[in-house]
Amino acid sequence: MDFEEVVKFHGHACPGLALGYRVAKYVIENFSLRPEDEELVAIVENNSCAVDAVQVVTGCTFGKGNLVFRDYGKQVYTFVKRPSGEALRISIKWQAPEESDEEKQAWKRYMDGERSEEVLKVVHNRKARKIKAIMDARVDELFDIRKLDVQLPPEARIYPSVVCAMCGEKVMEPRARVKDGKIVCIPCAEGG
Repeated sequence: MDFEEVVKFHGHACPGLALGYRVAKYVIENFSLRPEDEELVAIVENNSCAVDAVQVVTGCTFGKGNLVFRDYGKQVYTFVKRPSGEALRISIKWQAPEESDEEKQAWKRYMDGERSEEVLKVVHNRKARKIKAIMDARVDELFDIRKLDVQLPPEARIYPSVVCAMCGEKVMEPRARVKDGKIVCIPCAEGG
């Protein structure tokens, strides 16, 4: 799988996507597999662009239950092989190339909402330079990697749905609540 396929899924190329791509490619190469179902579990500690690359390259998804999100805000990715429990924990250590004053100013203007041709050109070139640096970097420049043995999360379960007595929408049975003696969804139980 090449980077352009990941870009097509994500919608644009960016440094975060490139980092996720490199992480996922490393895992696939070092575990010598491209999972067909749930043989690989990805535990991601952020919800950045990188996670889209992890999904596309590894096939780990929320729907299959083998993509686990832990909202720690860290650029850390742990991959576990089933059934062995063999795992790799990859944390990003890459440092972006030094930016010029022009790039810093253009980025500030961009973040403040300016989309002039001048600002977009500098921001695009800055982004392209970072992506190239990530794609060209050695693995040891990008990541700290540790091998682990971990407790595997349970395989995905399929639960029956029940109908919320308040809104009429289906809800996964274990997520349903009881309110005033009736089965309801979480938003209805919380008054939403």
